Amino acid sequence: MAEEKKKVEELSYKEASIELEGIIRSLESGELELEESLECYTRGVELLKSLRTRLADAEQKVSVLMADIDGADALVPAEAASDEDALRF
Repeated sequence: MAEEKKKVEELSYKEASIELEGIIRSLESGELELEESLECYTRGVELLKSLRTRLADAEQKVSVLMADIDGADALVPAEAASDEDALRF
C-alpha cells in the first residue's frame, strides 16, 4: 500500500527540500515505472514551486528588515533566487 504523503503546504522548508532531493534521485535512477515517474515529477514540481515561493517570501522579509548605515529602516531590495534549478530528465 502506498505511503500517505503530507500536503505540500504542511511540510516545513527542510522537509520539502529533503523530499524533493529524494524525488530527483528516484527520477535520475531510471528505475521507476512510467506512471510512478509522472507522479514523482508532479509532486516534485509542486514542491519546487512551494520552495521558491517560501524563498521569495523570506527574501522579501530580509529586504524589509535591512537597515541603512544610519540605523533607519530602509527598503533594500534583495536579489531574486535563480530559477535555473528546473527539474530535468
